[in-house]
Amino acid sequence: MILKIAIGILIPFIGTSLGAAMVFFLKNEISDKLKRILTGFAAGVMVAASFWSLLQPALESSEGMGRLAFVPAAIGFLIGIGFLLLLDVITPHMHMNMNNEGEGPKSSLKRTTKLILAVTLHNIPEGMAVGVVYANLVAGSSLVSTAGALALAIGIAIQNFPEGAIVSMPLRGEGMSKGKTFWYGVLSGAVEPVAAVITIFAFSFVTATLPYMLAFAAGAMMYVVVEELIPEMSEGEHSNWGTIAFSIGFVVMMVLDVALG
Repeated sequence: MILKIAIGILIPFIGTSLGAAMVFFLKNEISDKLKRILTGFAAGVMVAASFWSLLQPALESSEGMGRLAFVPAAIGFLIGIGFLLLLDVITPHMHMNMNNEGEGPKSSLKRTTKLILAVTLHNIPEGMAVGVVYANLVAGSSLVSTAGALALAIGIAIQNFPEGAIVSMPLRGEGMSKGKTFWYGVLSGAVEPVAAVITIFAFSFVTATLPYMLAFAAGAMMYVVVEELIPEMSEGEHSNWGTIAFSIGFVVMMVLDVALG
């Protein structure tokens, strides 16, 4: 079981690392069209994972509450949104589509550092999502199967691949060496297994919070999608490609979760 959990929480990190490695094989910059396609695909995967892998099990685990079964999922979801909103406000960061402006408190941090912090914020809820499903396996819950947990890990790894490239390629375009941009991309994804492990340990102390934690992870992921990924895939030209990629990402994650879960 320990080996399965270790592999599961490392799979998304491997996806980010492989994506970051594209800096060795692609040109120095990614076209706006390709960025929108990759961002749209990642958004679609995250939306599907939020529902099929997190919110649905949260609702099922509260069926004993009858008509109030929605309460834990609703509360957890909103707290997850609030948690990411708080991190967004207190952490200085910058998104790829910004010029010299950043978000969060004013800081003397370099542009590169702010870009990496932005992607790191993206990865925290994904790590938490993987952590909470594997925590359920440790607790012996029947709501999440081993195959279902693996499906979520693989789905997030698939969407992490383009995210890793989206992080590394712009840094390379700014003149940074390929080796350094690769490691920055890898480090941006290192927060995922850390967040997963922390979530597993936290759940082991308060197992009664299952539906809240599942919904919390879903809310955190949806915040990233609505606040950052959808705007990035929709603005400017080639927005249709982002929408198409979103649909494909959603279907891929849904198929993985239903087929393997």
